[in-house]
Amino acid sequence: MSRKVALVSAGMSRFGSRPETPKALFDEAWREMAGRAPTWSGKADEAWIGTVGFGGHQPGNSAALFLQGTPSQGAPAHRVENACASSGFALRNAFLALRSGAVDTAVVAGVESMTPFTKGHRGYWLGVSGDTEVERASGLTFPGVYAMMARAHMEKFGTTRDQLAAVAVKNHAFGAHNPHAQFQKATTLEKALAAPMVADPLGLFDCCSTTDGAATLLLVGEERVPEFTDKPIWLTGSGAATDTLALHDRKDFTTVAAATQAGAQAFKGTGKSVADLDFAEVHDCFTIAELLAIESLGLVKPGQGGPAAAAGRTNVGGDLATINPSGGLKAKGHPLGASGAGQAVEVFEQFHGLAGGRALADAKLALTHNVGGSGATCAVHLWQKGWA
Repeated sequence: MSRKVALVSAGMSRFGSRPETPKALFDEAWREMAGRAPTWSGKADEAWIGTVGFGGHQPGNSAALFLQGTPSQGAPAHRVENACASSGFALRNAFLALRSGAVDTAVVAGVESMTPFTKGHRGYWLGVSGDTEVERASGLTFPGVYAMMARAHMEKFGTTRDQLAAVAVKNHAFGAHNPHAQFQKATTLEKALAAPMVADPLGLFDCCSTTDGAATLLLVGEERVPEFTDKPIWLTGSGAATDTLALHDRKDFTTVAAATQAGAQAFKGTGKSVADLDFAEVHDCFTIAELLAIESLGLVKPGQGGPAAAAGRTNVGGDLATINPSGGLKAKGHPLGASGAGQAVEVFEQFHGLAGGRALADAKLALTHNVGGSGATCAVHLWQKGWA
């Protein structure tokens, strides 16, 4: 059996430094999702919940914790861990189950809580998503890993710090209009370039923040759609791939092979290409990551991501898909396991006219791209507006 799958509701908590428990963040996102599906009983056949481990708060059996107290309590619940791509892979698992007919309704969620812990504790939980045998053991941090990728890109293609900063400026301008975002304030190129250096060539504005938050999605099989909405968002394509965990084992630092493979898989059989996209939510944990994403996905040729960002081609009014209208991880924040689901919430809000000051006119086709670590894992999904 192979049937169509639809996103019929979505919600998220405010991202940021939140003192609440992970369960409270999940409940906040759930309430928004449920409120956007007024005919839903709150019961799902199955749930997939992405999390890295929210600082060790509940390392085991966390999926059961989140469904506890909801109408879906008792449904099979799976914890999915694939570093920062955890809820992107949770989404893929749900899509495959729905498409096959194994379930009719599914909840997908992502949750993370990091800031209540000490800096050293947070560093540990961030570090376990990378190569611990060599990279972490030698003291290399994630900013250091992406700084190496940025430096390699600069050496190979002539990418500049101004081009990286242009990504931050664009995404913070979008984040200023996103009430869910951690940073709701625009910045300037001059301020971004003058910020303290974190890992050369990446400055403070080139790096996303460690964040708390949750996002939830409700997906159903096509025959159940009329029970929920007359405005479904069709999940038309899903792709996933993996690469080596450590940079030193890869052939090329200046591309993300897993993203290329996952993107090709997501578009396969859809009759669509990246040229048809109206917008994309890509995993910009660092500004260089956004450039690597649009190049690896084929929106621009290798080495052209920087010039495209600086020329405004990925902004509203540009000739390419608008990139990260939510503000991206850079402005919206990056609660690790929740980021992939949060990208899909942006798709829901854009298509349903809920995006406020960041709304894109007449958007009909969107892509979400969720990466784990420095590109060891990647999940890509393609979304089609289901009404005129």
